[in-house]
Amino acid sequence: MRRALGGLLLAGVLGGCSVDFQGWAGMKDQPKGLPFRENAFFADGRTMREPPPDTVPRSRRGVSRRFLTGREAPDAGYVEELPLALTRELVEGGQGSYDIYCAACHGVLGDGVSPVARNMGLREPPSLVDLPEYEDGYVYAVISEGYGLMPGYAEKLTPTQRWAVVAYMRALRESQRARLEDVPAEARARLLQEGVP
Repeated sequence: MRRALGGLLLAGVLGGCSVDFQGWAGMKDQPKGLPFRENAFFADGRTMREPPPDTVPRSRRGVSRRFLTGREAPDAGYVEELPLALTRELVEGGQGSYDIYCAACHGVLGDGVSPVARNMGLREPPSLVDLPEYEDGYVYAVISEGYGLMPGYAEKLTPTQRWAVVAYMRALRESQRARLEDVPAEARARLLQEGVP
């Protein structure tokens, strides 16, 4: 029992040391490229490498390029409409993501009115309600890649979440432009009872 305990203790102590075992250096001491460090091996001197063009992560195999980029092809323009089925759940999910990532600058109503927008010195965020009618793929690409002072959100939102934000932005835009005549008759009666002009 003592011998096993002593062996276990010795293994634990030696495991924390940097030991040269049969010519092998410990992993801590081995030569390797560290992120953001120079590397004379590559012509540009960088350790961190760009993936080869058209590389697709394993997690995205089988998913179309137009779904991931919002573009029909590299030089063929943007996707006209959502590549997902437009459902209530999709729009509500888009609202949740919009409220977290977009509303701080673009406003809850998408009108560009928010405390953050009022305090931006260089340029206030635009009203999403007043923007021209862009293709859904273009809006998706802006959410993914950013535009002007706006950062891209591809690292924070999955492709499905970004498309959901596009769907919610369309619904938000329509809701801000809607007239009472556009509402179905049964809902119009309810709105009139509630005093909506």
